[in-house]
Amino acid sequence: MQQLLAVTSELMILNDEIAQTYSGYQNDRKLFCRTGCGECCLHPGIEASVLEMLPLALYLHEQGTAESTLEALQQHEQDSCFFYQPSSADRKSGHCGIYAYRPAVCRMFGAAGYRGRQGEVLLSICKVIRADEPAAVVAAELSLTIEIPPMMMNHKAQIAQLDYELSKQNMPIKDAAAAALEKVLTKAWYAEMAGFSEPL
Repeated sequence: MQQLLAVTSELMILNDEIAQTYSGYQNDRKLFCRTGCGECCLHPGIEASVLEMLPLALYLHEQGTAESTLEALQQHEQDSCFFYQPSSADRKSGHCGIYAYRPAVCRMFGAAGYRGRQGEVLLSICKVIRADEPAAVVAAELSLTIEIPPMMMNHKAQIAQLDYELSKQNMPIKDAAAAALEKVLTKAWYAEMAGFSEPL
């Protein structure tokens, strides 16, 4: 369990750096997310690694809600992210219920760089931002020849360096969260059977 705690501590620091990097770029380029927008959360296929969901799993274990959350995840129908809390009838407005523990993909979302088939730098921009900020989108895309935006693959590689096994496979956030919870609960059970009494 101590190894999971150590990796999680490093990941939380890295997550903060990632969030600051991407929000800084998006603010500089005026590529602002719409206040309260939850469009991306309506896509249950957005993927994360088990490692990315480990901070949440450990937090839920500390709160005593790991088992109940795991059961709810297993029963959840994937019409939106399990952790999304909509606040409008059309579900397009709302907020993240685990914002402090959200995975890296959610911290990078909005506007981020990636490599095209020829190795060229391209910009992935949310369709809502494209509709809301068309002039800023054009300016950001024109700037790619002189300014490289934060690159998703670089930050995913940084995360993978913390624990290759837990980060090697991406899966829907719901499944990654469930796998992370199962891992934490298993580790906790073995620690209890072995007679360890130190806090997790």
